[in-house]
Amino acid sequence: MIGHARRSPQPPSHRRGALVARGLALALILIGACAGCGDSPMSVRVDKNRLVDEHGHPIRLLGVSRSGAEYACINDLGFFAGPTDRRAIAAMVAWRINAVRVPLNEHCWLGINGAPPGYSGAPYQAAITAYVDRLHKAGLYVVLDLHWNAPGAERAGGQQPMADLDHSPALWSSVARAFKDDPAVMFDLYNEPHDVDWRCWRDGCVQPGGWRTAGMQALVDAVRSTGATQPLIATAPNWGTDLTSWLAYRPRDPQNQVAAGVHVFDFSFCAARDCWTKTFEPVARHVPVVATELGQRACSASFIGRFMDWADSAGVSYLGWSWNPAGCGAPALIRSWDGRPTASGALLRARLAGRR
Repeated sequence: MIGHARRSPQPPSHRRGALVARGLALALILIGACAGCGDSPMSVRVDKNRLVDEHGHPIRLLGVSRSGAEYACINDLGFFAGPTDRRAIAAMVAWRINAVRVPLNEHCWLGINGAPPGYSGAPYQAAITAYVDRLHKAGLYVVLDLHWNAPGAERAGGQQPMADLDHSPALWSSVARAFKDDPAVMFDLYNEPHDVDWRCWRDGCVQPGGWRTAGMQALVDAVRSTGATQPLIATAPNWGTDLTSWLAYRPRDPQNQVAAGVHVFDFSFCAARDCWTKTFEPVARHVPVVATELGQRACSASFIGRFMDWADSAGVSYLGWSWNPAGCGAPALIRSWDGRPTASGALLRARLAGRR
């Protein structure tokens, strides 16, 4: 078990700026070196209750969620919120992460239901694909996540209780075809299922508004129908916090490549070590568990420190939410796009630096 990272005294602001600049410069050098090596492609697979790399060595995904692609496009603001170029990726690499989660907008990817034509369909798909390629060249695994969606002719301006049968299987068939030959991605099938029971979570159901959800099984089937074999993440109900019946209801996968997803925040259900031990840990003995969102709204770091202590001891992966300078209430890991951290971001950065 890894304890809390020790906090060193904070340098003056001009020294902090210099440290950030030096970190970015080193990260840019490392990205260039990684892009030029290419001896063996990165890959990630499920092996029993672990994720393993291309050599079969156990790995955990330790990184960040990069919000923006789920909402900027549908609001006609661009493909992303904020920079996604080589220098922006170098700011992430300087934290010594190994993975980035990229949320997607269902209608922007499919180019339907009035999504702005300049930022949807083929242009959106090309932008996402190019970003994933840049992340890989920096040595990073990528988790693609269905974040915003809507049924029928509604516009995907937020998330629903569950994926929709009208479009979500088509989304995953399309995404899986686009990344079929990329072994360094994982597919996070739906962001935060909520207000659905376990049978609906797996098999789908009719919502009060009359539309039908796509259960996790339909989404698994949509990916596998393309021949794609990448690992899949099936995130728990109750906003990603309830794993109590996950093993009993886990979707069938002919590839046996399904991991359990959770979201862990100080303001959400299952925010104490006792809950993690009783409900997350039994699942982690059978399949990999990935906390695809980890954060806290208070401008401090004590909560995520406690979770990282537990996750490190249990072999659970975690991705901080989010790599966006959106303020503590978001909650955010950074104060600026160059990677200057918030309090919780500083603890995540220190923890990752201590693991290398």
